[in-house]
Amino acid sequence: MEFLSACSQMADLVEESIRDLVGTKEGGITVRMGADLTPTKKIDEVAEDCIIQFLEENPLCKLLISEEAGKVEFKGKRGTIFLDPVDGTFNAVAGIPFYALSIAYAEEGETKAAFVRNLASGETFTAIRGKSALCNNKPIRVSCVMNLDECAMSVYGRKFDPTRVMQLGQKIRRWRLLGASALELCYVGCGRIDGFIDLRDTLRVTDAAAGMLICTEAGGKVSDLDGGTIRFPDEVTIGRCIVATNGAVHHKVIEYLR
Repeated sequence: MEFLSACSQMADLVEESIRDLVGTKEGGITVRMGADLTPTKKIDEVAEDCIIQFLEENPLCKLLISEEAGKVEFKGKRGTIFLDPVDGTFNAVAGIPFYALSIAYAEEGETKAAFVRNLASGETFTAIRGKSALCNNKPIRVSCVMNLDECAMSVYGRKFDPTRVMQLGQKIRRWRLLGASALELCYVGCGRIDGFIDLRDTLRVTDAAAGMLICTEAGGKVSDLDGGTIRFPDEVTIGRCIVATNGAVHHKVIEYLR
């Protein structure tokens, strides 16, 4: 698909542009407030600028929605791209090799294609709605784990109340706190973990759109904390909490979160 090929080119540009900022204080300098009302770090701005320049020269969409720049219009005939230029900024600045470029393409409110690359390792996850989910061009599938006491789950939260997950934590086998939502959704999709919970209620469409499609196309299930259908507005100032699992343990996880 042309979109995914273009995403690979954009990822290469981002990797090159931020290489000297990863693991540095300079990369973590706050340069302004982003459209999502959180501080934009220099590494975020540099990565986003690469994408915007690419889209100006290669109009793949009519509208870009990005955490830092907000809404940007292009000359494309249709479609919206949701972008998180560096998902896991803290990890990138700290030199922890778990941060990603996340790009999703949508038309008429439905995500059609997704691209997530771990910018530290180059590992790349892709999906096309109704067709497949891949990791480095090889098909992926969620785990077959059916019992909570065998589950490994990731949780993401910042200044959150842990009481909602304490009972669940006593049932599952182990927790992981990895720090990049897009990649964690992909890890559910490829069976490396059995579930992911984001408790921040600030997870935005730019963070989640690509990873959610990859997870669900690989057989996973994504919902809100009550098990309901989750919908994101085309707005970076409004967030959600989500639960993503391999599907087999989803209702059990929801029961403990209620």
